[in-house]
Amino acid sequence: MYIDECLDGIRKLMESDFSGPVNIGSDEMITINGLAEMAMRIAGKKLTINHIPGPLGVRGRNSDNTLIKQKLGWAPTWPLEKGMTFAYSWILEQIKSSKINMPEYSLENN
Repeated sequence: MYIDECLDGIRKLMESDFSGPVNIGSDEMITINGLAEMAMRIAGKKLTINHIPGPLGVRGRNSDNTLIKQKLGWAPTWPLEKGMTFAYSWILEQIKSSKINMPEYSLENN
């Protein structure tokens, strides 16, 4: 979820009289592969996902926002990909602006 929406959810919770645990996150189900593919799509990169042997965890993640919707009437409105796109653009701009201080870093090689 994009940070602005997360902060909005936290602010709503802090301003409320509700005092229980709630989930604040994207309710979109996504796998690690799906997240990697989304990041590559946003970055305009085509990379190979290399699966290595090891323990298997959960197949995907999402947030159950039922309680915060019921108690505070709040839910994120941006799709995960929109937040990822904004975050990627911001990170890329930070890299470009600090490139003068990082001559060993090349955007073309990464």
